[in-house]
Amino acid sequence: MIDENNIKTIIHKVINKHGGDKRELITILTEINQKLGYLPKEAITEISIQLGIPKSQIYSDASFYSMLHTKPMGRHVIKFCESAPCYVEGGREVWAALKKTINLEPGETSPDGKWTLTTTSCLGLCDIGPVMMVDEDIYSKISPETIPDILSRYK
Repeated sequence: MIDENNIKTIIHKVINKHGGDKRELITILTEINQKLGYLPKEAITEISIQLGIPKSQIYSDASFYSMLHTKPMGRHVIKFCESAPCYVEGGREVWAALKKTINLEPGETSPDGKWTLTTTSCLGLCDIGPVMMVDEDIYSKISPETIPDILSRYK
């Protein structure tokens, strides 16, 4: 259960830190997302009230930027690059192995809250694909055989 008073306190501190400046919305959302783990609807409502920005704009920004989340994420977030260069280098096979190993589809979080699986259009590492990130760690030239070893590093 989310403690709404705690959310309001966190949001108030973050907004004040940035001078209540509406132009700092993405920075504010990013910091709140980091502190709460995601942007629950209660947080979006409070941000809307405190900054005087429509909730629809906040939801729009939160859904556009891949580092922002409007639902709880797993302790470890996997971002798999689905760009054409990664695909050509074997990404399709790696993707199939990854989904089978953790038994998730894109956008899903495991029942135990350990993993969230997402895709991204590009991680900017096309020359060393296939590529995926787990949290902030980048793995390149991965293969279906390397998936279990990579995932075993996250307890």
